[in-house]
Amino acid sequence: MVDYNRLVAMVRAAAAQVRANQELLSKLDSHGGDGDHGTTMARAMNCMEKVVEDDQSSSLQELLRSIGWAVMGVDGGATGPLFGTFFMSMADAAAGKDALDARGLAAAFAAGLAGVQKRTRAQVGDKTMLDALVPAVDAAQAAADAGGSVKDMLRSASEAARDGAERTKSLQARFGRAKNIGEKSIGQPDAGASSVSLIFQGFLEGVTTHA
Repeated sequence: MVDYNRLVAMVRAAAAQVRANQELLSKLDSHGGDGDHGTTMARAMNCMEKVVEDDQSSSLQELLRSIGWAVMGVDGGATGPLFGTFFMSMADAAAGKDALDARGLAAAFAAGLAGVQKRTRAQVGDKTMLDALVPAVDAAQAAADAGGSVKDMLRSASEAARDGAERTKSLQARFGRAKNIGEKSIGQPDAGASSVSLIFQGFLEGVTTHA
């Protein structure tokens, strides 16, 4: 089960993963974007951690909502609004719950994805964060439906996100600044998808270390 303390561990581990790879994310973004994705994501992770430090609610919903609001306000194109919306929508799914089992957490991820999809017209295959997020959520739901534990579910989601991000190497960007360079966008993973992969990797580490 993911209770408040375990969610805090997941958030902190996700933030650590992204910060550790800040330079890589900016390097990936420089292949068609303006090269600031790593910096933007690091700011978003700092906001997440500040919320965790200051939060006194002990509520899954309130923590996720506060994270969402904080991340949504981070400057840097669509990154803040999209990742912020993900956490805000997860908060709605956690309403009234003290802890989430594998099915509950998978449902919260699905709600997060649905929120993101309402804010963007991007589809899987367009070389965006959705190329990692959609497979991660699908894998999480499949693992939960099969009776897997939270750890099993997050491992499946993390692997699917990583594979999805890796597959963006072969895609041509159809959204953001990278779409302007056409076929030259092929050959490098998408920075947004890579961020999603790192966040899910952190989620898994948070649950694994906070046994």
